[in-house]
Amino acid sequence: MRYAVKRGEGSSRFTLYAFCDQSMKRLLLIWCTLTLGVILVTACRANRYVAGMERLGGSSTIFDTSFNAFEHPMAGLPREKELLFHVGNSFFEQNWVTAPASTTARDGVGPLLNSRSCAGCHLKDGRGRPPQAGETGTGLLLRLSIPGETVTGAPLPEPTYGGQLQDGAIEGVEVEGQFVIDYVERPGTFADGTPYSLREPTYRLTDLAYGELHPDVMVSPRVANQVIGLGLLAAIPEATLLALADEHDADGDGISGRPNMVYNRVTGENEIGRFGWKANQPTLLQQSADAFLGDMGITTDLLLAQDCTAVQHNCIAAPTGGDPEIERDDLEKVALYIETLAVPAQRMPQDKTVLRGMGEFLAAGCGSCHTPELTTGDHTLAPLANQTIRPFTDLLLHDMGAGLADGRPDFLATGSEWRTPPLWGIGLFETVNGHTFYLHDGRARNLTEAILWHGGEATAARDAFLNLPQAARDALIAFLESL
Repeated sequence: MRYAVKRGEGSSRFTLYAFCDQSMKRLLLIWCTLTLGVILVTACRANRYVAGMERLGGSSTIFDTSFNAFEHPMAGLPREKELLFHVGNSFFEQNWVTAPASTTARDGVGPLLNSRSCAGCHLKDGRGRPPQAGETGTGLLLRLSIPGETVTGAPLPEPTYGGQLQDGAIEGVEVEGQFVIDYVERPGTFADGTPYSLREPTYRLTDLAYGELHPDVMVSPRVANQVIGLGLLAAIPEATLLALADEHDADGDGISGRPNMVYNRVTGENEIGRFGWKANQPTLLQQSADAFLGDMGITTDLLLAQDCTAVQHNCIAAPTGGDPEIERDDLEKVALYIETLAVPAQRMPQDKTVLRGMGEFLAAGCGSCHTPELTTGDHTLAPLANQTIRPFTDLLLHDMGAGLADGRPDFLATGSEWRTPPLWGIGLFETVNGHTFYLHDGRARNLTEAILWHGGEATAARDAFLNLPQAARDALIAFLESL
């Protein structure tokens, strides 16, 4: 059985341009971010540094370029919260064990699972990657669903295997199955004749233990994302995101970002989704609860039932670590931990090549979806309140075209729509996690390939990149690597 998965594009909604560089060769963008009436005007000249622009996470930014760069609490966190941060970190980092165990605070993993710890997928709070031949547990999993939706509007789980393929299990329970990725190279050339090649993945599900998949199953691979700066994204006012939205492309620029509206299990209401590749999670608490259950088989008061389907009898009969297996106050500590992980500063912000690359990035229209600057609202934690941040995202859904489409709806998100991922920290993946695989499934082996996979609303931005000369492309990549 083969399941093809594709995805694709981005673009630009900023409208004010000016001739800035001395040679007048290129229109560089002076962009305006419509956030509660605040207009952001940034570096016009390719050689101009704006003081403080390296503080991507506002005043909470930390300055670390080592392999520990994603693991710091935000600067200015109150001492009592920092103590809870470290407790949450312990729940995030340490392996959970099979129940019953003497370690009752961390028992109950499984019966089915993809990892025994959060850090098993988010190594050092960073990015997962696709597995190589024979590997498992590298931070990529497969979501499964069939046509239709649940009563809350969520994707309808595949009836035999549930909402995701779990390639691990405790003793006495059959692993659901495994998967193999096959890649086909798709060659192309830049306008200047420089060749490139993109690898297109397909997925084969193997060793299925519980029978055949539903004939209409939809399969979507998801790489575990870095978890820095999530509290800042949560603190962006809803009105700001709605102001950035342009669902029907009223301004005619080809960009039609829109929010995903998803069910909040605490409030019982539909709210703007901010987290996940399709913005299908409204809060960090709910994101954490879903990951505990789906990835590790750990129940919470938000999700008390184990993820066992009717045919998985040993899964249903397996011992548990309590009801729930992680108490609400400990779940809240984990949510606080990921809420207050700091964003590292931009590196070499005054470098001429980096500054030129920023201009190329904006002139190509990348900032239309990767919004350069936003402002958070009021918050009880000072490091999250009223911060000017540079996440390079609008948190909205955009149609990325057939090349990146997975064909799998998720609440309002269609099979070709994806949330604009934040770019802060993107240049540190190799240092922190030892790889440079990008996009939702890790198909892109470097940032150049990631850009070239863009389609749909991002076609114009991608084509602008394709037509740049080598030096300009290298500068744009240098800018991204500095973030």
